[in-house]
Amino acid sequence: MFLGIEIGGTKLQLVLGDDELHIVRRERCTVDKARGGEGIRGQIREALPKLLGTERVKASGVGFGGPVDWRTGKICCSHQIEGWSEFELGGWLGELTGARVRIDNDANTAALGEATFGAGQGKNPVFYVTLGSGVGGGLVVDGAIYHGATPGEAEIGHVRLDRDGTIVEERCSGWAVDRRIRGAIKLEPLGPLFELCNGMNGGEARWLGEALRKRDGTAGRILRETAEDLAFGLSHVVHLCHPEVIVIGGGLSLIGAPLQQAVAAALKRFIMRAFLPGPEVALAKLQEDAVPRGALLLAREVLG
Repeated sequence: MFLGIEIGGTKLQLVLGDDELHIVRRERCTVDKARGGEGIRGQIREALPKLLGTERVKASGVGFGGPVDWRTGKICCSHQIEGWSEFELGGWLGELTGARVRIDNDANTAALGEATFGAGQGKNPVFYVTLGSGVGGGLVVDGAIYHGATPGEAEIGHVRLDRDGTIVEERCSGWAVDRRIRGAIKLEPLGPLFELCNGMNGGEARWLGEALRKRDGTAGRILRETAEDLAFGLSHVVHLCHPEVIVIGGGLSLIGAPLQQAVAAALKRFIMRAFLPGPEVALAKLQEDAVPRGALLLAREVLG
């Protein structure tokens, strides 16, 4: 079997995949931030025997929530969990499983999963953007992750939206939308969005879709503003990389069609006329399986 692992700031997933990379077994754990990287490694050690049973690992792939050296398997750091800086994850996991390992950033890994099995299937190039606690991205060209020169990655979250240094992540991440909602309902203490989010101090974005379904005007304005900021950042991707499809994933993508349609409409306003109608804008299909299935692809790549 192939082993795929997703190491995030809040969840840990381990999956076994068959030769066709279908997930046949899964262990899912909640990460305890207080235990740090060592705590997560302990969870992996405990989960592996239950996951494997009598199976042996042919190769492993890991999508890690932070910058990594994909060539060596060394972690640069985690922006959410202490205890990962300079850790040789590839070597550690190789000793644990007795098999070769390939490690990449989780957004790159999810991009590979969506390009191969999800909303980007049959498209080339595929650009993936994840809207969660942060904003990450991945570019897949000819079926392979594009890394660029070290330490380059597809850091869409750090693309600037103005000369003052405002970046996409500061406008389009989950916490940025949380902040927009708190500010808006303070000024407009009426309507469904206010009723859903009043008194909260974090996580408000998860109610945006429900407020939109109730035709809340404030929610509609926040969606338009977020979609326009994201589309403006993505217009640079279009001008430089010309993806055939842009796939939107992460927690905010669960808003669904209203977000996809708003981004697609705004993107057309920000790209040059010669590139119209522009790339398809699609919602991720694999949801929580994007990183694990991408990790299984990484594992298969190890074997050539």
